[in-house]
Order: sequence, then C-alpha cells, then structure tokens
Amino acid sequence: MAKHAKSSEKTRSHTWEALKLLQRLQELRNLPTFPDGYSEEIKRIQERLHSLRHRDTAPAAWEVVQLARHQDRPQTLDYIAHMLPDFMELSGDRMRGDDAAIVGGLGTLGGRRIVLVGHQKGHTLEERQVRSFGMARPEGYRKAMRLARLAEKFRLPLVTLVDTGGAYPGKDAEEGGQAGAIATSIMTFTGLKIPTVTVVIGEGGSGGALALAVCDRVLMLENSIYSVISPEGCAALLWRDSAEGPKAAEALHLIAIDLFELGLIDGMIPEPTGGAHTNHRATAKRVMRQVQLAISELERLDPEERLRLRREKYLRMGRYAIEPGAAPEPSAEAEPS
Repeated sequence: MAKHAKSSEKTRSHTWEALKLLQRLQELRNLPTFPDGYSEEIKRIQERLHSLRHRDTAPAAWEVVQLARHQDRPQTLDYIAHMLPDFMELSGDRMRGDDAAIVGGLGTLGGRRIVLVGHQKGHTLEERQVRSFGMARPEGYRKAMRLARLAEKFRLPLVTLVDTGGAYPGKDAEEGGQAGAIATSIMTFTGLKIPTVTVVIGEGGSGGALALAVCDRVLMLENSIYSVISPEGCAALLWRDSAEGPKAAEALHLIAIDLFELGLIDGMIPEPTGGAHTNHRATAKRVMRQVQLAISELERLDPEERLRLRREKYLRMGRYAIEPGAAPEPSAEAEPS
C-alpha cells in the first residue's frame, strides 16, 4: 500500500512538471517572433517532455478513464451543493418537457451571479436510470440553450460542467431531432457575448459533451477525459473488440495533459490524492477557484473581443505549425517542372 501511494505521488509530480513545461511551451509558441535562444529553450522543453512521457510512472490513459467514471465522483449537483448554496434550479425547455440528465439554474459564485448548466449522471442505479446516465435528449440541449440565452439577456457569466458518455442514443431522441439540437446548441454557445467557462468534471463524450463545451475557456479535472468517442466504441470499430479499450484510450489522447499539449483545452485542475471522489469539498473548492479566475480574466475583455478570440480559438484547432528552425515544406512553385 505504501509503495503504491509513493508511486502515485511520483506520478502526480511528473504530471504537473509536464503541465508546467507545456504551459511554458505554449507561451513561447504564442510569441509573434522568436528571439535568440528561444529555439534552444523549446528544444530543451520538448526533450524533457519526451523523457517524462516514457517513464514508468507516466499515467496510463485507461486508469484515468476508470477514475473519470467512478460512481462516487462528484457530479453537477455535488458541485452546486458546495459552490452555489443559493442555487435556484430552472427546469424545462418550454417546448416539450424537462430532461433530468441536464441540471441548470441561477446561483452566486464568490459574490458574482452566474448561470450554471451541467450533466447529472446520478450515483445510485435508480438515479442513473432516471437521469439516463447523464446522456441528454433534445429537450435537455434545448433547456441548456434556454438558460444560455437567459444568461445573455441578463449579462451573467455562463458556467457549464461536462460529464457524459455522449448524447442519448435512443429512438425517441433521434425522432426528436437529437443531431439538430446538438448543432443548434453549439451554434448558440459560439455566438454568446457573455463570458463562458466549461469544466470537464468526468467524462466528456462526443457531441453530447461538445454541445455544452464551446466556450471561452475549457478546463479539465486531472482525472477526466474528453474524446470524440469512448475507448470501447473506438476499439469496437477499429479492432472489432471492445475489450481493446485500454489500447484505444492511449491512441485517442483523451486525458487532460495530452489535450492541453494539443491545444484543445486551456488548463488542468488538480484533484485530491486518490481522485476527486475521495474529497468532494476540496475538489469543488479547486474548481470554484479556477472558474472564478477564468471569469475575472474574461470580464476584462470587450464582448466583441471575446467573440473574436473564441472564434479564432476553435478555428486554430486541427492546424499544425512548423517549429522554429525546422525546414519548411517546399511550395508548389518551388518544385521543378
């Protein structure tokens, strides 16, 4: 037991060293020009990152997947209990009904009024069945959009907590316009002029997560995951065997530190030793602090500037950049005829 705890602490130490190196690397890459010596610093950082990634203590993606899905992991209602004591829940999509997989409403965070929306999976089997294991239907996304527009109307920051394996895959959801609801939610969040912050608190699965996560700042808890498909789903497609989930998890790069390196998220929030499920209150305090810092930073920006930066943030995803000193690829004009 002591040996395992010591190994766990060493893993966390290396994880946070890697995160600090990645943050420095991002700072250097964002510079308009590279002064003398910066190319060497980038090279040193990359070598150190490579060394950390190939240590035996590097966190295994599949272990993180298991922690992200832990049944005792704090969920949206747990965060509300610790973060927003005056929370007032608002239900219904004003069109068809209410979806228990999405919880949302008004509350006060550190003296600031906010609107909060998040997935709720449930802890017991009975609650999970009522809440569809956090997999929302179209009315859930319409409720999220209604609350987002309410936040926009009253100029309140919007915070979303993501924890879902994906959108509900049932026949009734498809008949109700699931794909259209997700697409409209993404479009709605893209155009909001208020500060928006997302925290992936457990699973961030596919379009079901993205519908609530197109925000100015996207943060992830240390042991959360964010991916276009579940590891088991990916394994079933690629290897025709869902048991290959651990291999798929590594290939998907779905853990926070990998996603930060890829530029898909903006930060990682540390969890208590052993995982968020070991101490809900401490985890909620850490999330609350990072959300407040992000909102304070975003509130200093003009609404149009926020829109511009948000648009550029998502347009950059999927692009690649040539490192300083690397030979550029030959252009078509340079090729011999």
